[in-house]
Amino acid sequence: MDLGLVEMLRYNRWANSTLLEACRSLTDEQLDAVIPGVSGTVRVLLMHFVGGQRTFVLRTQGRQHEGELRRESAWPGWDELQAIAQAANYELIAIAESFDPHAEVDLPYMGKTYRFPARFFLVHAAEHGVEHRTEIKVALAQMGIETPDLDGWAYAQAMGYGAEV
Repeated sequence: MDLGLVEMLRYNRWANSTLLEACRSLTDEQLDAVIPGVSGTVRVLLMHFVGGQRTFVLRTQGRQHEGELRRESAWPGWDELQAIAQAANYELIAIAESFDPHAEVDLPYMGKTYRFPARFFLVHAAEHGVEHRTEIKVALAQMGIETPDLDGWAYAQAMGYGAEV
């Protein structure tokens, strides 16, 4: 087990949950606003990054495209979105906790098969989350909405790290 990778995915779970909770009170108008400089509306980006978490779980198993949320998916509602996010986040952490760092995955794509180190998909899950959470925060800020602090220090505080000695 690579504790650094596990911790990175625990941070990812916390950041995803924190952002989803912060967005829950947005109006439909705010969720669907087109903001220059980001790759979709807040609603679309939420579905994309949550669905991506599930995709990366599947890819560690050499699978994909099994009903994950996509940018063009129908809005599942807040409760379902959070349930999908939580399940995928916990699965990613569980995978990292029992991970063989030398495992490889053969991933079919467009009639061909490509080999990846399985650890790549865990790293990609974390990076993908950071990228799209940042886009959502930019969109919210451009609408004048206060954004949650997703910095590592906020995570440390939430986890109770950094006690004075």
